[in-house]
Amino acid sequence: MSQRIHEDNGVQHIGAPLEQAKAAVIMIHGRGGGTQSILPLAKHISADDVAYLAPAANNLTWYPQRFLAPRDANEPFLSSALNMIDELITQVTDAGIPTEKIMILGFSQGACLSLEYAARNPQRFGALVAFSGGLIGADNELTGYDGSLQDTPVFIGCSDVDFHIPVERVHESAKLLGELGAEVDARIYPNMGHTINQDEVEAATTLLQALVD
Repeated sequence: MSQRIHEDNGVQHIGAPLEQAKAAVIMIHGRGGGTQSILPLAKHISADDVAYLAPAANNLTWYPQRFLAPRDANEPFLSSALNMIDELITQVTDAGIPTEKIMILGFSQGACLSLEYAARNPQRFGALVAFSGGLIGADNELTGYDGSLQDTPVFIGCSDVDFHIPVERVHESAKLLGELGAEVDARIYPNMGHTINQDEVEAATTLLQALVD
C-alpha cells in the first residue's frame, strides 16, 4: 500500500455544494504555492453551479524532483499525489457528478499531475487544463499508456522559453494524449514567463462553460 503523504491534507471547497453542482473543477496548485495560489483562478473561469475543489500538497510540494526526472526519483510522493486525485474524483462522483462533468486543472507541478493522472487513468473527463506542464517522467518512460480519453478536451498552454517546462515535452505530451483519444489544444506563447495569461484563462472558461450549458 502506498504511503499517504498528500491524501489527508484537506481540500478547500468554494462555489456550489457538490450535491447541487452541475460540474466540478479539481484545481491542483504548483510547487510552493498552496491552495491559496490556485483557488483565486475560480473567479476568472467562473460559471454557475460549479464546485471548485483545491487539494493541498504536503509541505506545498507534490513531488521533490523535477517532473523530467525518472519517476522512481519522485516516489512515493508522486504515487500519493495521483492517488489523492483519484480519491477526490471518487468523492465528486459519489456526490452525483459524473467524470464527464469534471475538469482537472493545474498549474506547473499541478499541471503535470493533471496530465499524468489522465494518461494513467484514461476515460471521458469533462476537460483537462494544464497551465505550464507536461507528462511526468524521463524521456524513455513516456510509454505504456493504455485506454482511451474518449475525446476529452485537453488544453495545454506554455511558454516557449519556460525554464521549468521544456517546450519539447509539451509537444510530446500533446502528441501522446492525442494518441490516447483526447482532443488536444496546445498553445505555445513566445517569451512568456512561468505564469498564466489571459488567453489561457479564456480557453479554460470556454471549456468549463461547455460543461454547465
